Parts: sequence; structure tokens; C-alpha cells
Amino acid sequence: MNVVWCILLLILGLIIIIKCGDWFVDASSWIAEISGIPKLIVGATIVSIATTLPELLVSVLAANSAKIYSDPTYVDMAIGNAVGSVTANTGLILGIALVCIPMIIKRSEYALKSILLILAAMVIAVFGKIQNGFGTIPSIILLIIFITAMAENVVVAVKNTKKEKELASTELNDKPDKSKKSIIINIIKFIVGAIGIVVGAELLKRNGQDLAIMCKIPTRIISVTIIAIGTSLPELVTTITSIIKKQGSLSAGNIIGANIIDLTLILPICALVYGKDLPMTQAVSTIDLPACFIITIIALIPTLFTKKFSRAQGVILLILYLAYVITTSVVNFS
Repeated sequence: MNVVWCILLLILGLIIIIKCGDWFVDASSWIAEISGIPKLIVGATIVSIATTLPELLVSVLAANSAKIYSDPTYVDMAIGNAVGSVTANTGLILGIALVCIPMIIKRSEYALKSILLILAAMVIAVFGKIQNGFGTIPSIILLIIFITAMAENVVVAVKNTKKEKELASTELNDKPDKSKKSIIINIIKFIVGAIGIVVGAELLKRNGQDLAIMCKIPTRIISVTIIAIGTSLPELVTTITSIIKKQGSLSAGNIIGANIIDLTLILPICALVYGKDLPMTQAVSTIDLPACFIITIIALIPTLFTKKFSRAQGVILLILYLAYVITTSVVNFS
């Protein structure tokens, strides 16, 4: 297999995982609704988790391969994809959004989510540096943060629904389509979507590894750049749509929510699949984790004080992300 073919398969994997991810989210929402779960709960929990499936599947499959083949480079991929996606979401995608649309926010809407995301990034960075790995204690802490974030999503959804009575009435009284045609379509979407996500994730994992070997570069670099950015494309599409519609707060909220799930759910599941502590290389603990934490701090702390996301923040985030990509490449080649 040559490099061009490997890249084409990598791109194919991205396309499959993104499109099938959309189908899976749509079908999952429909199934949840016909089960009697209110739409507001579906949106606040099920959809939020389902949209992170690309990152989750790539990392979990990598962790499983690391266990089966005793290959530590797959561990780098599992961790690199999860952490790299957060860094890309914040430094690149949120940076682009803020350069295009600075925004004023309500602190109450972002405070808890921001604190939870910062705490999650700090837990991973600290434990990664101290233990050079990721095990039971940080997994428990991250899962507590995850549960808190999901609970907050539900509480906010309920409050917003109560405030907007007309919308609440529509949301709660709307019945999902249970026609034979709709049932068939959604079952097909669910099955094809689930299979497609697995196939796409496997293509990303396998060809990301092959590309790293053929180009003689660490798997970690492919994971924190190409694969991480690729699995973050749904957030990028949402951001572009928000920019076009001049609704920057939608983009920021979506990115923060996705980042919390990426950090608090993926790594604990990967550790469970791997069967023991996930070992971290020096590059991961000294470059990737601190970069994720610093970029998260720059994005959120000033905003909590000033009550706005500024264009200057966007520029700084883009510069930091570019510096991170350059640094991670140089350090690994040196």
C-alpha cells in the first residue's frame, strides 16, 4: 500500500464516519422519542453523546488494538485523538469562530460548563504528568464530571422549556412519526449508521497507523492532527453554519459541550477497554496535555470575567494551535 492510497482510505474513513454519524444521531433521537423520552432530555443527553461517537470509536478501537497487539503506538492514538480533538475544537475551530464573530455571553449559561471543562483538562494534565499514565482515580473523577455535565444539561433544558411555554407545549406534544415508512427508514439509518461509524473508525485507526509508519513519523502526530481534526469536522460544520447565521454562541456552546464529553467519557472507556492504566509517552504528558489545558484556559477564563468571547482571543487561540502543531512535530523529529 502506498502513501496516496493510504491517504485516500483515511479520507474515505472520515467521510463515512461523519455521514453515518449524522444518520445514527437522527435515528437514535427518533428511537428515544418513540420510547417516550421527552425531546428536551433527548437533546440534552442522547444527542450530545451520540455526536461524539467518531472520537469515541476511533479511540476505543485504538485502545483495543493496543491490548490485542501489545502495541503502545495505538495507546498514543487513543489518547492523542481524544485530547487532540479538544485542542483542535478549541484552538482551531473556536478560534476561527471568534475571529469571525466575537460575542457577548451570559456568564450563568457558561460558568459551570467552563469550570467542568477546565477541571477535566487539569485532571488529565496533572495525572498524566505525575503518573505518566491514566488509570482508575482520574477515570472516576472524569466520570463524576461527565455525570455533572449531563445533569446540568437536563436542568438547563427544563428551565428553558418552562420559560418558553409555547415552545414547551410544541416540544412536549409533538409526536414522532410512527408510520411504517418512518420506522423502516430510521431502523435502516440506525443500523447503517452504527456499522458505518465502526467501519469509518477502523479505517481511520488502521490507515492512520499505516501512514505514520510509511512516512516514518510517530503515530501520535497523525492522531493529534489529521485524525483529531477529522473527527472534529462535525463541530467545524456547526461552527461554519453558526457563522453564516451569525449565531456564534451556538458554536461556542456546542464546542464546550463536545469537549467535556471528549475528555470525561472517552479516556475512562479506553482505560476500561485496555484493561489497565493507559501509559502516556513523554511527548503526550509534556506537550499534548499541557497544550490542551493552556488553550482551554485561554479560551474560557477571560470570558468568565469579561462576559464575552473577543476577536483577540480567537487570534491568540489560532496562534497557540499553530504553535502547538509546529512544536509537536519538531519535538518528535528532534
